[in-house]
Amino acid sequence: MQFIGMSISKTKKLFVDVAREIFAKKGVENTTMNDIAVASNKGRRTLYTYFKSKEDVYFAVIESELEMLSENMKKVAAKDIAPDEKIIALIYTHLDTIKEVVQRNGTLRAEFFRDVWKVERVRMRFNYNETMILRDVLTEGVEKGVFDIDDVSVYADILHYCIKGLEVLHIRRRIGKGKDQESMKRYVRKIVFGALGKKY
Repeated sequence: MQFIGMSISKTKKLFVDVAREIFAKKGVENTTMNDIAVASNKGRRTLYTYFKSKEDVYFAVIESELEMLSENMKKVAAKDIAPDEKIIALIYTHLDTIKEVVQRNGTLRAEFFRDVWKVERVRMRFNYNETMILRDVLTEGVEKGVFDIDDVSVYADILHYCIKGLEVLHIRRRIGKGKDQESMKRYVRKIVFGALGKKY
């Protein structure tokens, strides 16, 4: 499995970390490039060496948050557990990590919901990586006779977009009100395993 990676210098990482804190406190709209430079104890010229605009900084903040999602997904994929349980773990890891990222970042939460398409542009490489993880787990499941599906790539794409479609509902707790997590997982298993041709 080949992932699209990102390297980031220490100075650039400093700017991203500082910007994340300022965006969370003041909001993206109310933050200036000068605010980020001053809070980083760097000059504006240095900041503009790495970022052309505040929007570029915002995208870098989103990328750094998504990197955490990518790492969490890779950890689950590397676990020595059955493919069916791994799929469920991947679904909840994705949803819980996105929820944590959005809730942890204060006013960034409003940005996330207000401009989903802007965030989506940044997510493209991460979407690819996640789909590859799902594809590998589904392939393992087919090879072990756990899943009965005929086109792993198509199922991985559909599963990926289904998970993404649940993000806002999961963050806002709109699914399964009054149900405990184990009850919800039973419902998820039935739906997912039914689609993947596994007897539940």
